[in-house]
Amino acid sequence: MIILAATPIGNLGDASRRLIEALTNAETIASEDTRTTIHLMRALGIENRPRLIALHEHNETEKAAEIAELARDSDVLVLSDAGMPAISDPGFPLVAAAAAAGVTVTALPGPSAVLTALAVSGLPTDRFTFEGFLPRKSRVPYFTALVREQRTMVFFESPNRLAASLADLATALGADRRVVVCRELTKLHEEVKRGTAAELAEYFAEGARGEICIVVEGAPAPVANLESGIEQVLSLVTEGFRLKEAAEEVAEATGLSRRDLYEGALTRRKG
Repeated sequence: MIILAATPIGNLGDASRRLIEALTNAETIASEDTRTTIHLMRALGIENRPRLIALHEHNETEKAAEIAELARDSDVLVLSDAGMPAISDPGFPLVAAAAAAGVTVTALPGPSAVLTALAVSGLPTDRFTFEGFLPRKSRVPYFTALVREQRTMVFFESPNRLAASLADLATALGADRRVVVCRELTKLHEEVKRGTAAELAEYFAEGARGEICIVVEGAPAPVANLESGIEQVLSLVTEGFRLKEAAEEVAEATGLSRRDLYEGALTRRKG
């Protein structure tokens, strides 16, 4: 069995009882950095000495099938340096290989920088998208492709590129777009800085230190008008929806009157 285990993203006190138990009993651990794993176990007072296998971005593709086969007969605990493996950290190729080989994969949930940043941001949390690490170059075109994204967006970024990325974000998405920079989450010097893209680009102009998450407000929903709503209703009808069902669907999505949509579409069809 492959066991993906979330490790603390900063505060050692966030190590779960299940994680401590798994580390105490593990015979084999595949980890992003075996030195970090040894340090974590020592910090938690765990004296177990399991077999350690390095699984990082440079070898995970070639190691995936081998570790998956190993997990067919015995448990393999999989760790990244912090947070949940496979989420912008090594682990995805291994999970894919295990799934393809019919090897069971489970997880010990726990700390997540993505969800922690989202939760404390103060931006909408009902719908969001995680975009991973920002590209090193061509960030303006990258952000421009997201200009109509209505969900809250979460990114990882290097502290050395933070100011430049915020400036590019302001250029592409607008200087007034609301942004939250979460730095050193759960650690002693945790900082959650809220403002517009332009304000935060200026605030972090001299640079920053630590692990960085950027949370960005989604684009506003386009303002719906009755004519476009009626067009949507008629489009759904051509796809097989009953007129009443189509009107209800569009009304719920746009906030337009169901009755107005129904009658407008009915009139259009008769005409």
